[in-house]
Amino acid sequence: MQGILLKYGEIALRGKNRYIFENRLIDIINSKIPKEYKTKKEQGRILIESPNKMDYNFIIPILKNIIGITYICPCYIIDTNNIDNIKEEATKYLKENYTQNYTFKVKSKRANKNYPLNSIEISKEVGGYILDNIENATVDVINPEVILNIELRSKTYIFSKIIKGIGGLPITGGGKALLMLSGGIDSPVAGFLTARRGVEIDAIYFHASPYTSEHAKQKVIDLAKIIKGFTSKMNLHIVNFTKLQLFLYENVPNNQLTIFLKREMLRISEQIAKNINAQAIVMGDSIGQVASQTIYSMAVIDEAANGISIIRPLATYDKQEIIDIAVKIDTYPLSILPYEDCCTIFVAKHPTTRPHLTLIRRFENKFSDKLNELRQNTIENDTHVMVI
Repeated sequence: MQGILLKYGEIALRGKNRYIFENRLIDIINSKIPKEYKTKKEQGRILIESPNKMDYNFIIPILKNIIGITYICPCYIIDTNNIDNIKEEATKYLKENYTQNYTFKVKSKRANKNYPLNSIEISKEVGGYILDNIENATVDVINPEVILNIELRSKTYIFSKIIKGIGGLPITGGGKALLMLSGGIDSPVAGFLTARRGVEIDAIYFHASPYTSEHAKQKVIDLAKIIKGFTSKMNLHIVNFTKLQLFLYENVPNNQLTIFLKREMLRISEQIAKNINAQAIVMGDSIGQVASQTIYSMAVIDEAANGISIIRPLATYDKQEIIDIAVKIDTYPLSILPYEDCCTIFVAKHPTTRPHLTLIRRFENKFSDKLNELRQNTIENDTHVMVI
């Protein structure tokens, strides 16, 4: 019988709470695959079976996007641990999957340590039988072209292809965060990495109509849909930030404009995070990437938050590492579309890398009534929620 054996990493370290993560991962898998596929636990693994021939080309791409799955192993399933059956099925498996000359070795594991043969003996038995029955196969235990894996559990599983999954932890009560999502490369990756730690994600996008186009907004919506594919559900809070931006543009020092803008974005994000019971705000900053992402700038920006946690998953990543992840999760082609976001439109001509908190507070205090009015109006009247 064909099947898929799924392996997980960190879930195995959850101790007495492990079953919660396993059950949640199974629920997520079942929500994404057809009902004809049956999913169950199997001694430290998750097994997917089907009464019909399994369509690997259909199901494997789905499984590759599910957080919590570390490895995906298309396999043969044998209902017994009988060594003669294992030898026959292993030989059949290789004949069906490899037709050219190749080198191989057999790698065995047994969950039941009372089994009459140990792992090395199982590998020798199966390997010898394969050599006697497949002409185009030769043994190479150092650098084989094919590693035939045999795992003896309640059933026996035979596989040679191991497909890497996303890993991480499935979303299971690990808290909720609000992602500050722009149309760039970084913030979608930050959202993905946060979700990969088992955190539920909502997103907020700051729009500057008419200075940013509807294409820019649609790009962010499409990026949110990709992130949602990893998290199962997401709400996108779209904020029309124009009035507040224009006020700051006209009244604060230009070289520190970006800092003022980000402090106001953070204050609005914090209020919306509290409204949706989120415990943290996620930002896509990478230290030193731009002027507003120096350690000095981040400290001044964070000071505007009123105690809510700020998560920066990309803080120590370089740009190429971020791009590599964006390519992997398929956000990169969207992120590089040439539609401006609100920060690029209102960017300072010569931004400071060491903003002065005293100066910024002085201006904010001077205009505090107006800023509070604009901020509250933005939250209450210029924000709408889109279910992704």
